Amino acid sequence: MRSLFDRARRGFPTAFLAVLAVGVAFMAFLTVDQIHWWRLKPDYAFGWLVPVFVVYVVVERWPRLRETFKAAGPSPVPGWLRLVVSVAAGLVLATGVACFLIGSLYRGAAGTTQPGSLALAIGFALLLVSMVYFNTPDGRVAEGAGQGVVHTLRTDARLRAASLFLFPALIWILSAPLASAVENSVSLFLLRKVVAVVFAVFDTLGFSLIREGNVLVLPKGQVGVAEACSGIRSLTGCLFAGSFLAAVFLDRLWKKVILIAAALIFAFLANLARSLFLTGWAYAYGSEAIEGTLHDATGYAVLGLTSVCLIALLPLFRVAVWRRQIEPQQAMR
Repeated sequence: MRSLFDRARRGFPTAFLAVLAVGVAFMAFLTVDQIHWWRLKPDYAFGWLVPVFVVYVVVERWPRLRETFKAAGPSPVPGWLRLVVSVAAGLVLATGVACFLIGSLYRGAAGTTQPGSLALAIGFALLLVSMVYFNTPDGRVAEGAGQGVVHTLRTDARLRAASLFLFPALIWILSAPLASAVENSVSLFLLRKVVAVVFAVFDTLGFSLIREGNVLVLPKGQVGVAEACSGIRSLTGCLFAGSFLAAVFLDRLWKKVILIAAALIFAFLANLARSLFLTGWAYAYGSEAIEGTLHDATGYAVLGLTSVCLIALLPLFRVAVWRRQIEPQQAMR
């Protein structure tokens, strides 16, 4: 066991390993803090997977981190740009310290609270990324042909190491509950959109129903589109699934952003389809027919359907890469 640990840490400076040790301690603290919400709120139940997935991603990226620390030569980033990036990283570090202190004060004074848990998660994320940046030696990472500021920044060893810790750091913000004001605003916005679309679809198809606020009055009863049916639950779970798939299977930031955006879109569309189905079922068999098992099962189906759609998207990114590699070769013939 000791020899395995020695092989794992070989090639890494002591300062960086110390940062990881501090990060592990912070993660343990965040886990203890957020367990309360993972138990209390069904929409944050995916949080139980967060520590496992974080460890998996770090282990999976460990060889790439080792290669980053073997970077030779000076950083390719010009002096003025390095100063700008360093100042920005310093501001991130200071903001992280402030957020973590605020979250700690919240927890010490009032126990587990939504603002406190969110502040702790944001503080940890900012602290971890900035500490990794400052404790990575300067160097140039081998990268494919390219030019411009973006390519230059991509070949900087410090920025590369920090980017490899974006998912392990930021995912804790997603598993922490939003502040009540933000969560209520998002839920209300989604709720209104779902009710409006469902009413418009049934009205266009000629079905008789009346809309009274968030309640749809049907011939065999009424369907109240509650806060839980707004899609806020499926939104957080699908966002977590999209973030994990993007971190593990995609290698470029623009690909990750597209996949995460697709997760949000798929989550909304899947929840809308669920609302249409439940309303149609209630229209045919009465509002009592959609309570209990059917209501909950369709909720889990939203997450499953969204995950399947996201997995189906992954090969498209590989096709795009394959085409970019093949087209220059065809042009040379």
